[in-house]
Order: sequence, then structure tokens, then C-alpha cells
Amino acid sequence: MTGRFITLEGGDGAGKTTQAESLTEWLEANGRTVVRTREPGGTDLGLRIREIVLHERGHVSARAEALLYAADRAHHIETVVRPAIARGDVVLQDRYIDSSVAYQGVARGLGAEHIRSVSDWAADGLVPDRTVLLDLDVTEGRARVAAARGDTFDRLESEAAAFHESVRAAFLGMAAAEPERFLVVDAAEPADVVQQRIRRALAPLVEIDA
Repeated sequence: MTGRFITLEGGDGAGKTTQAESLTEWLEANGRTVVRTREPGGTDLGLRIREIVLHERGHVSARAEALLYAADRAHHIETVVRPAIARGDVVLQDRYIDSSVAYQGVARGLGAEHIRSVSDWAADGLVPDRTVLLDLDVTEGRARVAAARGDTFDRLESEAAAFHESVRAAFLGMAAAEPERFLVVDAAEPADVVQQRIRRALAPLVEIDA
């Protein structure tokens, strides 16, 4: 079977982990080998970078943050993602270049094109076969995170609501610009409804009967 690269994007609390778990079960039940991974943190090196960019207590400048994400991406794509695709696996990844563009390029004000250029270089031009965007109202997303973890927020989750509104708008703008790659799903719907919509859309790509 053909290897595939599928990414899940969306704001905090949109349900990426829940949907990835259900997708993995479905794919594996239908004979596909799945590599579930994330950025940052999909490798041992990435876990150390994740600790810095999400949990560093001191100040991390916006450009340094963006370059740390790019460093994680370069190593992750070369050592995990490309080998899995070459083997014919389905790579199911939580966050990729679109997140860097939305969070660092737009919300941090570093420039979407600058961040996309650096990220594309880091990933050596690898583009997902499909990107699932779980779209959710910012207030609801933050409430979900708070309900799940109390007052424990990472560096990005703790940003003001306006920051997260910018992220959401950036994601929707990218989806509108690339409708052939993006599948936009209303993440406010019940999780099983969201999952069924995603499965129907991905079935032809992963060579599974819907």
C-alpha cells in the first residue's frame, strides 16, 4: 500500500488527540500500519525541544521559539516521517508546518511567509497528503483544556484569547487557500460525528472502503 502523511491541526482543546486515537484504531482494524506522532516531541531530541518551547520558565524570544520548532521538524521528518512513508505506513501527526505559520508567523507576528519558508526548508519540502483542521470556538477550546487539566497551561495555551483568535483565523485562512489539502471539521460536534466525517473523507486516500 502507498505510504501517506496526514496531519491534524486546530486550536487547543479541539480534540486532536481523541480523533487521532480513533483514526488509529480504524486504520489498524483495516490493515494499515500507523505511525502516530506529534510536533514538537516525536523523537527523543524533540522531547527535549518540546520541554523548552512549551515549559521553559524564562523568556524565549519569538524568533528563537520559531527556530526551535524548525529544528525539531527537521530531525523528526528525516528520522521518523519519511522512513515511515517509504515503508508504506500511514503517518498520523498532531501539528505540522501550518501550526508554526499560525502560532509563530501570524499570532507572534513574525510573518507567515517567513515561517513557512523556514519550515519548508527544515522539512525538505514535505507536504501532507491531507490536513484535518478541527475548528472550534476559542472560548470553548480553552474551557475544554481547563476542564481536562485545571489551571495547568503551557506557554502557548496561557496566551490571551486574542492570540488564540489570531491562530484560529490563520488556520481558516490557510484552509480556504488550499481546499484540496484541508478538510475543515466542526469540532463542536460530538466526537463520534467528527470521527465519521473524517473517516469518510480519508477512506479513498488510505485505500479503505468507507
